[in-house]
Amino acid sequence: MPPRPVTSPAMNAVVALALALALATAVAPGARAEVGKPQEVAPGVWFHEGDLVRRGHSNNGWVVLRDQVLVIDANFPSGAADVLPKIRATSPRPIRLAFDTHHHGDHAYGNQAWVEQGAAIVAHEGVLAEMRRHETGFFGGPPGRWEAEAASRPDVRASRLAPPTLLFRDKLVLDDGAMRVELLHLGVAHTRGDGFAWLPRERILFTGDACVNGAFNYTGESDTASWINALTGMAELPIKQIAPGHGELSDKTLLDMQRRYFQELRMAVGKAIENGKTLDQIKAELDIPFYKEWAGVEAKTRVENIEHVYRELKPKA
Repeated sequence: MPPRPVTSPAMNAVVALALALALATAVAPGARAEVGKPQEVAPGVWFHEGDLVRRGHSNNGWVVLRDQVLVIDANFPSGAADVLPKIRATSPRPIRLAFDTHHHGDHAYGNQAWVEQGAAIVAHEGVLAEMRRHETGFFGGPPGRWEAEAASRPDVRASRLAPPTLLFRDKLVLDDGAMRVELLHLGVAHTRGDGFAWLPRERILFTGDACVNGAFNYTGESDTASWINALTGMAELPIKQIAPGHGELSDKTLLDMQRRYFQELRMAVGKAIENGKTLDQIKAELDIPFYKEWAGVEAKTRVENIEHVYRELKPKA
């Protein structure tokens, strides 16, 4: 069935392309782990691919520490409800922390569900800053994104926004002697508050939407030049596995693909601008051949991304 309509531009863009990608890859059953089935990628480290196409859910991760569980990404409220019993099935330890990799609804609107489990919400300080910018209704202003999302999502309507209360600027380390998790910020990428969960012993990186596996990028609140730098910073880590914000598990080569997309997109749009092409011409003619091989759709179908990079590179009058 088609994805449920949503009101935020971020989710409209991501869900529409998720459906396109799902249709494009439907001929290859068995090529990926089952969506919605938890995978233990290392002892005590779990990855869960969310149902993006039908329910708008992000991926989740969780790490079982000595005396608590850390959840990576809060998801939408319905996504939190879906993954909570799966976490309980893997560990009886209390859920004490939920980490928002960024402020978008599919990664942070489920915060209240985790608070009700006794968890504190942890995030880069930019997540709270972006919530103050976009969740104006919560902070005493006119209706913002939450209210718009609630109009089409019963799970959001039945919940409430819970901003993060434990903030970090550059790095926050959780280390109980048996498990070490480093929460990192490497600059503006997908948003101004992107955070990453790095497990140095297991060499696993949870990236949120700063690195996705497929045609799921949303550039609306990004700086693509800085995003490339953040990906370069990630690539300096000795990564064995990448757990992306959307799409299936991968390895370090996924960072190269993600970075290559933005590099080639910026190069193609920049060259077209130099040649006097209009935005409409660029959108009609843009061609990045490798992108379809990786993501399953033509690069020119990512109209919002082309428009965003055009605005970044177009000389100001």
